[in-house]
Formats: sequence, structure tokens, C-alpha cells
Amino acid sequence: MKLTEIVKPENRAEWEAKGYALPQYDREAMIARTKANPTWVHFGAGNIFRAFPAAVLEGMLNRGEADTGVIVAEGFDYDIIDMAYRPYDDLSLLVVLKADGSIEKRVVGSVAESLKADPASADFDRLAEIFRNPSLQMVTFTITEKGYSLWNPDGSFNRFAEEDLSGRGLKPQTAMGKVTALLFERFKAGAYPITMSSMDNCSHNGDKLAKAVFTYAREWCKQRLVPGDFVTWLERSGKVTFPWSMIDKITPRPDAKVQEMLAADGFEDNNIIVTGFRTYTAPFVNAEETEYLVVEDTFPNGRPPMEKGGVLYTDRETVDKVEKMKVCTCLNPLHTALAIYGCLLGYTLISEEMKDAELSKLVTRMGYEEAMPVVVNPGILKPEDFISAVLTKRLPNPFMPDAPQRIATDTSQKLPIRFGETLKAYAARGLDIDKLTLIPLVLAGYARYLRGIDDSGQPFEQSPDPLLAELSEIVSGLSLSGDNDWSCLAKLYSRSDVFGVNLYEIGLGERVEAMAKELFAGTGAVRAALKKYV
Repeated sequence: MKLTEIVKPENRAEWEAKGYALPQYDREAMIARTKANPTWVHFGAGNIFRAFPAAVLEGMLNRGEADTGVIVAEGFDYDIIDMAYRPYDDLSLLVVLKADGSIEKRVVGSVAESLKADPASADFDRLAEIFRNPSLQMVTFTITEKGYSLWNPDGSFNRFAEEDLSGRGLKPQTAMGKVTALLFERFKAGAYPITMSSMDNCSHNGDKLAKAVFTYAREWCKQRLVPGDFVTWLERSGKVTFPWSMIDKITPRPDAKVQEMLAADGFEDNNIIVTGFRTYTAPFVNAEETEYLVVEDTFPNGRPPMEKGGVLYTDRETVDKVEKMKVCTCLNPLHTALAIYGCLLGYTLISEEMKDAELSKLVTRMGYEEAMPVVVNPGILKPEDFISAVLTKRLPNPFMPDAPQRIATDTSQKLPIRFGETLKAYAARGLDIDKLTLIPLVLAGYARYLRGIDDSGQPFEQSPDPLLAELSEIVSGLSLSGDNDWSCLAKLYSRSDVFGVNLYEIGLGERVEAMAKELFAGTGAVRAALKKYV
């Protein structure tokens, strides 16, 4: 049986009996309403969209809390539309993998239309038509943080933005250029209000989106491609808003075990698709059960009542606090601790690490005892509830194929926020930093990780990181023989750009050094240190 066959009336009973939840609304009527009066366009046709925002809307449609769907646009990997959406009538199967071993299978039919945001295609004309419609309320994004960047590290435009802004006119190739061109269509049609809402997992995401759109508009204005009134409408009219949001849900690439389970059911659309850009997708999406989406409530043209599906709407300050709670205390530091020590101990799954007595205690005690005293409490979510879900449901989930090697990517860029902010808070509040043991142990483990030698004495490949070569060179002279020149550790742990603070200036450098030396005491030293300190 296939997605497009499952939803037919004559097949519903059989597949519902097998545990497949099917759309409970007239989908053809929903699609017709959406095409006539669109309210929501989403850029980024990847797994997180189908598993979270589209699934939230699906629940609302099933309960009669919404009557229009979402139109999805893909601005980078057009194969996703051609290979994973249109062959299945824009339907997908969401497989929710719960920590208790149970599984939910839900057909998601809330996508009313799928389009390629390609200025050379007729789809882009359709997008322009949608943007000109006064009914459009919001445009959302899950395009990854890189999708908003127009600049090189030195501040100059990157190659793609440079090409867009030097002669391509209003036919841009970047996602941000395309969105700005579509906003110009809306401006010309009547300057109708609209909300541009990033749902990407990056700090102050609305500002990143606004900066990129404003840059295109200003450059095009200089080239006299758009009028100054367009720039004013975007930046100062109050009719175009760029709210902040915090999103959290793990949606890894399609898993072979899920594929096998669906095949055993007789569900034929279980093929894993690899696009020309090496995107891994499928007609199904596997995801964890826990999810959070907190959005700044600034929608000048209204919005779908997504709060009925569990989305939290609040003010900008609260969104910022939720993000800090997650990134600095309740999730991301625990992930990084497991990434560093998981690589050193040869683990390839986070869920397996949580079965390890020392590693489980490491993140539990570090979170509750050392980080929680300085947690930012947003009020809208309880930090204790959030971290409890992380430790009892999310990290131990055996169905989630998340790897420490993936999380270890760009660790040098993550440490200043994930640990540095906690250390700064201890210093700012005058708390006793000498009481910290496990946070220093994680930072000590980073030196051993940079050396690229696991606990059995064998080399391992570190994950990509922009500072990997530079930082690894600092500790390259260290060995497990014990006969080392330890002065390199001071060079590493005084790096405030890596740790958020100079560890010596806050009185923690010497202790981290001492722990690092223990970790280089020979094979088995990593495990021995964990047993000692945890």
C-alpha cells in the first residue's frame, strides 16, 4: 500500500487497524481553500518541517481548529519537491519514536501545495501570486542558519550574494534574495502586512532573517531596482515583522530500522531518497516525541491559531530566556558532554551512552547540581520539567540514531555559550566556583578529545570544526606516557574565544589542568577519571 492509496475511503479501515492515523478532514476541500486564500507559506521542505510545524497543523485540521493548509517552498534542493513531495501528492508519514518503545504512525496531509523557489520556473510565478494575496499571514523558515548568511568571515559578500547583487537584477539565487524579491511583489500589490518568522535553531533567528532581507532591499534600492519606499515598508512601517523563536525537536535522517518496520506493515512508500545535493529524505519522517516551539507574538496580519497545537506565543524577552535555558543549561551542555566523552569511549549512539552509569550520572549531576543554580527561568516553561524530559525521554530514546560524532561538530564554537555563560553567571553572582567538578571535567575532556586518542589508546577522527587544526596543534605534543610538557594546557585553557572566559582569571584553570593531566595518564584513564569524579 502507498500513501496515496492509504487515504482512499475503501482502504482506511485496514490501515487504521494497523495503527496508522489518517486525515480526518476533506483534504481536497482544504487544498482548494488554501490555493484560493493562502495564509501560510513555509520555506524549507526538510524533515523538521514535516515532523513539526506541518504535523501541528495536521492535528488542528483533524480537530476542526483550522481549515487551510500550508504551502511549502524549497529554495535550495529542488529534488526534494520532485522526489519526496509530488510523487506522493504532498502527503508524508510521520513516525514518532517514543522513549518507552511505543510508536505512532500519522499520515500528514496539511501540505496543500509544494513549489520550487526557482526564479527560472513557473513555480516562482505561483509564489509571486501567493505573496500578492492579501490573505497571506505568515512566511516561516527552516533553512538552517547558513541559509541566512550573505557574508564571508571578513564581512564581504560571499560568492552567491555577490553574484546576486552585481547584475542579476531581481532574479536572485540565494534564499534570502528570493524572499526579498517576493516581498517586493507583495509591496507592489498593496504593501499588505506580513510576518516573516524563522523557525531555525539559531540565536535571535528573526534578526538574522531581517538583516539579510534588509541588505538585499538596500542594495537593490542603490541600484534603482526597487524604490526607497519598499525599504521603508520593510524596516519601519510596522507592517513587516521578524519575530524571534526557539524550536527544539530531533528529526534525524530516515532510519533503516523504521524503513524495515514500515515494509513489514506492507507500507510500500518506505524508500530512502538521496538527492543530488546529498540530502537524505523519504516519504516518511522519523522523529522523537518531545517538541517545543516558542514564538514572539508579532503578527500584523493575524496568524493560524497554532497555540491550539501546542505552540507557545509570548514576548521577545521570554523567547530569549527560553533559548538561554535550553542552550546554556538544560540540553546543549549535556549534549556536548556526551559528545566529548562518547567519542573518547568509542560510543556511536547517544542512547547507548545513557546506559553507561558514569556518563548518565555525569550529565544528570552536571545539569541538576552545577548548571541549574544559575539557570535562566523563562516562566513559560519550567527548567526542571525541560531537563527532566531531556534526561528521561530524549537522550535515552533507543529509537533516535543520534551520534556523539554529529554533536561534536563545531565544538569550539559551542563551548563559549554552552559552558561559558554558566561560568560567567557563577562569577557575576559571587557563587563558589570551587564547588564545580563536572563542568571542569568536561572542559578537561576537550583537551583529550583534541588530541584524537581514545581511552584504549587508539586514534579516532574528530568531527569537523573551524578551529580543529589550530587547537589540536596546541596539544599535539601530549602523549599517554605521562612524560609531557604540560605548559600547552595553559595556552589552551586561557582561550576566552573557545571557553567564553579565561579559565585562569575566574580561578578554574588550574583545576581543569589537573583533571586534563589525569586523562592523559594512560589507557583507561578516561574511565578512571569518570569513576573518580562522577
